[in-house]
Amino acid sequence: MPRPQRKEINFTKDSMLALMQEIYNELVEQRQTAIRIQNKMLSMLKDPTDMITIGPVIEKQQKIVNDCVEKKISLSKLQSSIWEKSNNNIESFSMADLDDDLIQNLIEKDVSKEETYKM
Repeated sequence: MPRPQRKEINFTKDSMLALMQEIYNELVEQRQTAIRIQNKMLSMLKDPTDMITIGPVIEKQQKIVNDCVEKKISLSKLQSSIWEKSNNNIESFSMADLDDDLIQNLIEKDVSKEETYKM
């Protein structure tokens, strides 16, 4: 079976904003799931010995929530950079026009994450 062709990525303002909206929606969903799991674990906590079992799960969910917040902040910085470029009446732009340090940090964070967040 032939390998599917790669999709073309357009660097227009609208396509970038749509992509970032999709990323944001996934972050919101991931954060809500982590908080839901964390709250369930907290409701199961009856005595101090339960903390040994439930504690690591709660800690991991809190890490997911914190990571989502960091990613939202990075995404908002990227969006503001795009917004600034679009106010200069540039209809299309390249990644070089955006903040290189911000993009590099996002890529490094994504690559350095060894675990994926799954239920």
